[in-house]
Amino acid sequence: MRVIVVGAGVLGTMHAWHAVERGHDVLHIEREDEARGASVRNFGQIWISGRAGGEELATALRARELWEGIGARVPALGFRAIGSLTVVKNAAELAVAEAAARRPDAAARGYRLVDPGEARRINPALRGGFAGALWCERDAAVEPRTAQRALKSALLESGRYTYLGGREVREVTGERGVRDDHGDLHRGDAVVLCTGAWLGGLVRELVPDLPVRRVRLQMMQTDPLGEPLTTSVADADSFRYYPAYRGDALDALDAGQAQTPTAAAHRMQLLMVQRADGGLTIGDTHEYATPFAFDTVEEPYEHLTGVVESILGRPLPRIRHRWAGVYAQCTDTTRVVHRQQARDGVWLVTGPGGRGMTCSPAIAETTANELGW
Repeated sequence: MRVIVVGAGVLGTMHAWHAVERGHDVLHIEREDEARGASVRNFGQIWISGRAGGEELATALRARELWEGIGARVPALGFRAIGSLTVVKNAAELAVAEAAARRPDAAARGYRLVDPGEARRINPALRGGFAGALWCERDAAVEPRTAQRALKSALLESGRYTYLGGREVREVTGERGVRDDHGDLHRGDAVVLCTGAWLGGLVRELVPDLPVRRVRLQMMQTDPLGEPLTTSVADADSFRYYPAYRGDALDALDAGQAQTPTAAAHRMQLLMVQRADGGLTIGDTHEYATPFAFDTVEEPYEHLTGVVESILGRPLPRIRHRWAGVYAQCTDTTRVVHRQQARDGVWLVTGPGGRGMTCSPAIAETTANELGW
C-alpha cells in the first residue's frame, strides 16, 4: 500500500512508523518544515501513573512497551525507564496515594507507597520536606524536542518513507488523494489525518461537528540542575487531574484542602522531568476557554518555582525557556482518542489530550489494525 499521513507530530509519526514496519510506502506531509506543536512542547513523559483503569491504562501500558522497543532501535529518542514519584506533604494527600496503591491494577502500574527515606534513596535530588511519595515504576521519558526528528531519520533509512515538509493539505480529493497548498496532488491507498490541535480549515470541512476541544498549557525549562533527577516528579495537585485517583480519599482532599488561589485559577499541577542536558522541564496549567491569550502570565511560573524548591530543598536553576502549547482533547474524556472515517479511505485521528506522547504508539497500532494494514 501507499499510505499518506498528514501531520508530523508524534501521533502522525507513529502512524508512519507502523505503516513502514508493515511493509507499506509512506508519504508524510507536514505544514511546517518540522513539527512545532504539542508534540515538541510537552514533558516527554510516558505517563502511566494517573491513567484511568480499563482501556486507557491498557493503551498506555501497550504504548510503554512499544516505546521501549522503538527506543532500543532508535537511541536518539532518549528513552529512559525512570519511573516517577508523586510527592505528598500531609495526611490527606497521603490518603489519596494509599488508595491508589490499593487499586486492583496497582501492580500493573508498578505503584508502591514509599516513605521519605526511600523516596530519597530512589531520587537523591529530593532534599525538601514531604511525608512520602507514590512510586510508579512503569513511567518513563523521551526527549520531546528531538524525538520526531530521530524517528524521521530512522524512517528515511527504510527506503519506503518520503517526508514533505512546508506543505499544507488543503483538499481531500476523490480516489483517496490530497492536494497541498502548492497545488500538487498526492494519491495513495489510505490517508490518515493526524492534525493535532489544528481543527479548522480542512478538518472542519470534513467533520463539522468534531467532538474535540483545544487545551492550552504553560511550561518552562531551567538551566542544568547540576545533578541527576533520577525520576519524574509530580505533586499532590496532580491527583486532581488524573482519573486513577478519583474516589473518597480525593473527595476528602478536595473538601478539606483547597488549591492555592493561583493553582486553582490556572488549574495547575506540578510535573517535572529532567532533560538530557540536565535542565528541568516543569509545568503545567490548563486553560479551556478559547480564544486563548497570545501571552503567558507570570503567576503560574512563580507558583511552580515555589513548589519545586520546596521539594528539592534548594533554589531552582535559572529559567531558560518559557512557553505555551495547545493540544487537542476529546470532549468525551473517557475516550483515549477520536478516530473517525471522514471519507472513503480517509481517516481522522485526533484528540488524545494530555495522553498524546504517552499513548501515540499504541493508538497508531490500533489504527493500523483496524484499517487492515
